[in-house]
Amino acid sequence: MTNSAPQDPGPQESAPAPARPTANAMRRALKRARDGVALDTAEAAVLLQARGDDLKDLAASAARVRDAGLAAAGRPGVITYSKSVFIPLTRLCRDKCHYCTFATVPGKLRRAGHGMFMSPDEVLDIARRGAELGCKEALITLGDKPEDRWPEAREWLEAEGYDDTIAYVRAISIRILEETGLLPHLNPGVMTWTDFQRLKPVAPSMGMMLETTAERLWSEPGMPHYGSPDKEPAVRLRVLEDAGRSSVPFTSGLLIGIGETYEERADSLFALRRVSRSYHGVQELIIQNFRAKPDTAMRGMPDAEMDDLVATVAVARHIMGPAGCIQAPPNLVDGEYARLIGAGIDDWGGVSPVTIDHVNPEKPWPQLDELAEQSAAAGFRLEERLCVYPEFVQRGEPWLDPRLLPHVRALADPETGLARPDAVVEGHPWQEPDEGYVASSSGRTDLHRTIDTTGRTSDRRDDFDEVYGDWEALREQAAPGMVPSRIDGDVRTALKTAADDPTRLTDAEALALLHADGPALDALCGIADDLRKSVVGDDVTYIVTRNINFTNVCYTGCRFCAFAQRRTDADAYTLSLDQVADRAAQAWEVGATEVCMQGGIHPDLPGTAYFDIARAVKERVPGMHVHAFSPMEVVNGATRTGLSIRDWLSAAKDAGLDSIPGTAAEILDDEVRWVLTKGKLPTATWIEVVKTAHELGIRSSSTMMYGHVDQPRHWLGHFRTLAAIQQEALSKGVAGFTEFVTLPFIHTNAPVYLAGIARPGPTTRDNRAVMAMARLLLHPHIPNIQTSWVKLGTEGAAEMLRSGANDLGGTLMEETISRMAGSSYGSYRSVKDLIAIAEEAGRPAKPRTTLYGEVPQERQEAAAASDGHLPELLPVLD
Repeated sequence: MTNSAPQDPGPQESAPAPARPTANAMRRALKRARDGVALDTAEAAVLLQARGDDLKDLAASAARVRDAGLAAAGRPGVITYSKSVFIPLTRLCRDKCHYCTFATVPGKLRRAGHGMFMSPDEVLDIARRGAELGCKEALITLGDKPEDRWPEAREWLEAEGYDDTIAYVRAISIRILEETGLLPHLNPGVMTWTDFQRLKPVAPSMGMMLETTAERLWSEPGMPHYGSPDKEPAVRLRVLEDAGRSSVPFTSGLLIGIGETYEERADSLFALRRVSRSYHGVQELIIQNFRAKPDTAMRGMPDAEMDDLVATVAVARHIMGPAGCIQAPPNLVDGEYARLIGAGIDDWGGVSPVTIDHVNPEKPWPQLDELAEQSAAAGFRLEERLCVYPEFVQRGEPWLDPRLLPHVRALADPETGLARPDAVVEGHPWQEPDEGYVASSSGRTDLHRTIDTTGRTSDRRDDFDEVYGDWEALREQAAPGMVPSRIDGDVRTALKTAADDPTRLTDAEALALLHADGPALDALCGIADDLRKSVVGDDVTYIVTRNINFTNVCYTGCRFCAFAQRRTDADAYTLSLDQVADRAAQAWEVGATEVCMQGGIHPDLPGTAYFDIARAVKERVPGMHVHAFSPMEVVNGATRTGLSIRDWLSAAKDAGLDSIPGTAAEILDDEVRWVLTKGKLPTATWIEVVKTAHELGIRSSSTMMYGHVDQPRHWLGHFRTLAAIQQEALSKGVAGFTEFVTLPFIHTNAPVYLAGIARPGPTTRDNRAVMAMARLLLHPHIPNIQTSWVKLGTEGAAEMLRSGANDLGGTLMEETISRMAGSSYGSYRSVKDLIAIAEEAGRPAKPRTTLYGEVPQERQEAAAASDGHLPELLPVLD
C-alpha cells in the first residue's frame, strides 16, 4: 500500500497529452475488436481513447465477448459479487505512494488509540459480525513489510511472538477459519515464492494490484510510486508469476489515471494477459479508477474520467478474452452501473454490510439490493460467489490446499462453485490432513519393481494440457534454449589455462571449453582426468545404498518430471511408515550404509511427515545414514509447519536426518527454472536451504540437470554458483557439499519434451564437456565428482570416469524417477556391476560412506555376501 506522514515530493506530472488516434486507426481497431481478432498493443492503445459512438461500439463488442464467456462457464446472465468484511490488519507500510491515505505512521495510530497491528480480538470481532450477516470473505489488507521501515512494527511482532508480518497473517487467517468460518482473501502486498507457500494453506485466494508497468512512474522523482520499493513493476510482475507457479488463485488489476500513457496502460493489460496465459491462475482483473484524496501529494490530480474507465474495462475484456473475469469496484463508479456492465464486467467485487472500504473510506459500498436492481435493469442476475472464483473451486487440487477444502466446501455449491445461499457460516477446524504420516499404503506400491517389467501405465497424464501451464506461451519463452548457440573463443589458450591452473579460467575461457569438440574436447577431458588423479587418486568410489521414493503423488507441476502423479492416477502410490522402515531394514541386511529418500510434494502429508520418515528408519536401523529430503521438500515441510527453514532442519536432524540430497537444483538460473518447472522453489531459496543445512552440520550433495532448454552459459553460471557456496562454507569452517553429481536430462516421457519444447537430452559431447568442466570449475572446492549410471548406462558412465569423474554413486536397489522418465538402464546395479564399470575405465573400485569415509568391515562383508542388492528370493515388502 503506502506511506508515512504526508510529504510533498514536488508537483505531480501527468503524462503529456497524447495525440488523438486518426479516424482510420480507430475504425480499423474497432473492426478488429468486433470481428474477434486478437489486438496488439498499438491497437489497444487506440481503443483506450474511444469516445462517443466509438466507445459504444467498443463496449458492445466487449459485452458480446463477456456474454460468450459466461455462457461457456455455465452461468449466462450472471454478475457476481462477494459478501465480505474488510480487515485492515495494519496501516503501516514501508512504501510512500503519493496518492494513498490508507497508510499512516505509528504516532497517528497511537494518538487514535490503535495498536501497530489490529489485535486478534479486533480482527475476530469484525469477522464474527460478518459471519452473523452471512458474509463469507475476510478481505485482509495491509501495508507492505512494515517491519522493514518501522521499529514499532518490529517490536509489536516480536512481543506477540511472530517472526514477520507474514507469520501474523498466517496465524490470524487460521483463527478466522476456525472461529468464524469466513474464507481469508489475503492482500499483504509484495510476496516471495516462500511467502506463497506459507500462506497458501490458510487462504483460498490472494491478490495484489499490478497497477501499472510504467517504470518511469516508479523510478523518476515526483512520480506516484517514487520511493516505494514494492511498486517496481518488475517486482510486482514477479509476484504475479510466483502466484501462478504456486497455483494460488490470484486477483490483480490496474489503477488507471495516475499519470500513465495509453500505450503504458495497454502494455500493463498485455502483461497481465501474459501471466494469466502462462499459469491460468489470474482469477480476476480489477480495473480501478484513480480518485484524488486530500492530504496526499496527488490531491491536485484530476480523477480518472468515467469514459476512461469504461474504455479500459472494454479493452481489458477484449485482451483477456471470454474466460477472463473483469471487475470494477461499485463504490467508485458514481452510479454508472449500466455503463460498466455494458462494457463487459462480470463481477462487482467485494461488498460489505459491516465495514467501510478502508482504501477509499470516502466512498461507501452500495446496498446489495441496489446492486441487484441495477444489475437486473441491465439484464443480469446478481449472484454471490466466494473469495475464490467458481472455476478454481471446481478445479480443486492443486489450486485449493487440502486443509482448506472443508472450509470451502462448507460454503460452495458443488455444481456451480458459487456461494451457497443457504450455507451456514461457522468455524471448522483447520489442521493437517493427518496428525502424522499415513498409517497405511495406497496405490501402485510395487512400482519400484514393476517399472522394469510392466512399465508405466501411459506416457503422460490426462491433464497434460492444463496442469503445466500454457505450452504455447512456454514454447515462446523457451525458444532461445532450444538450439544452444555456438561461440567463437580461443580454445587453445583456454586449454593451456586449464592445464596450468583451472582456478584462473575466465568466464570467456570456460565458455570456449564448454563448447569444445573433436580433438579440443579430447584434450579437455584429458586435462580434467589428470586433475582428478592428482586430487583424489585413481579409486572409483561407490556406495551401497537404497533409494526409497515414499510417494509419487505431487502437484508441483515440474515440466521435466515424469515421476509425479495425481492421487487418482493409475501409477500413483504412497508407502506407509512400516514399508519405509522395512525397505531400510532390507537394505541393511544386504550391506547398505545409506538410504536416500525423496518423494513428491503430496498435498495430504503434513510438514512433520518427514520427521516421521527419518525417525522410522533410525528406530528400525539405528546405524543407517539417512540421506533424505531435497531442498524443495525442506521448504514444503517448513511452510506447512510454520517453522523457519533453520528450525525445520534442526528438528529434522533431531529426528534422524544426517544429510540432504542437493537435488531440485536443475539449473540454478531462474531463466531456465521457470521453463522447466511451474511451481518449484526459485534459485535463491534453493541456495538458502543448502547454506542453512551446511551451517547446521547437515551436509549435502550438489547436482545439475542439463540438456533440455539450457545453454552452456547456464552451465557455467551453475558451476560458479556452487563453487561460491562451497568457498563460503569452507571459509567458515563448514564442510558443505560432499560431491557434485551430473544429471543428464532424460527426455523420453518428460512433459516438456512431449510438448515439443525441450531438446532430446544432452549429446555425448555435452556429457563429456560438462563432466570435464565440472572437475575444472569446482576445483579445489568440491573434489568428488559423480557420474550417473542410471542416466548414462555402463559405457557412458565409464566414459565419464575418463573425463574427470571419480565416483559412480550407489547401487540404488530400486529407482523409479529416471525409469518413469524413460531411462533404459534399469533400477539397480550390484557391487560387481559397479566394479565392472570402474574396470572398463581402467581403474580400481572402492566402497565409501555418504561422507566419503571408510566403510566398516562388517558392512563390506554383508555387501560382498549379497553383491549389494536384494536377492530374487527376498520379497520386496509391500
